[in-house]
Amino acid sequence: MTFEDQLERYFGTRDPAATAPQAVDAAIERMQVDLGLATVAGERFAIWCMLFMFSQAPDIDATFADRSERDLARDFIEMSEQAGEAP
Repeated sequence: MTFEDQLERYFGTRDPAATAPQAVDAAIERMQVDLGLATVAGERFAIWCMLFMFSQAPDIDATFADRSERDLARDFIEMSEQAGEAP
């Protein structure tokens, strides 16, 4: 699942600038539901990352049962902080 795929799935557009502000809350809610239902590790991680970018990501330990997935999520947070992108 690419970033653009996620934008289109949750916001109805691949262009972040075209996202209506009122659509954000509904998109976050859909992402939270999908995160809870997702069974594919990569898909869960992609959704979690998107939620993280909106400061809505659930706790890593509660989200990822596998240690390698938790480590990957922590690496993502660290890289985001280094890039100045962390919420």
